[in-house]
Amino acid sequence: MNNPSRDEIKDILNSAKTIAVVGLSDNPGRTSYQVSEAMQNAGYKIIPVNPNCSEVLGEKALGSLSELEGPVDIINVFRRSEYLAGVAEEASKVKADVFWAQLGLECEEAYRIARKAGMTVIMDRCIKVEHALTK
Repeated sequence: MNNPSRDEIKDILNSAKTIAVVGLSDNPGRTSYQVSEAMQNAGYKIIPVNPNCSEVLGEKALGSLSELEGPVDIINVFRRSEYLAGVAEEASKVKADVFWAQLGLECEEAYRIARKAGMTVIMDRCIKVEHALTK
C-alpha cells in the first residue's frame, strides 16, 4: 500500500472539485464535520454520505454512495478501518477518481478493491492537512 507522492496529492487536490464524504457527521464537534467544512470553505463541493443525517453543511445527505447522481473527484472516508473494504466495494460501483481514507485509517483489502476499480488510493492522510500543504 503506497500513497501517491506529495506532488501527486497536490495535483489531485488542485484538480478536484467534488468530494463525497462517507461518514460525515452533522455534529460540528466531530472531525469529519470540521475537515469537510474546511474543504467546503476552500471551494470544494461537499456531498455528505450518511444514512443517519438528512443534511450536513447545507448540503442534502445521501444514504449511500449508490445514490450519487454523477461522478465525484474524491470519495473521502471517515469510517473505522474495519468498514473500509465495504466502503471501497460500494465506491467501486460509482464514478470516482480517488478513494481517500482519513488519518489513522488503513485497510489492505480496501486498497486492492479501489485500485482494481481504477481509483487512486490515499490512506492514513488527512485531506485538510494535505490541502494546507498545497498552498
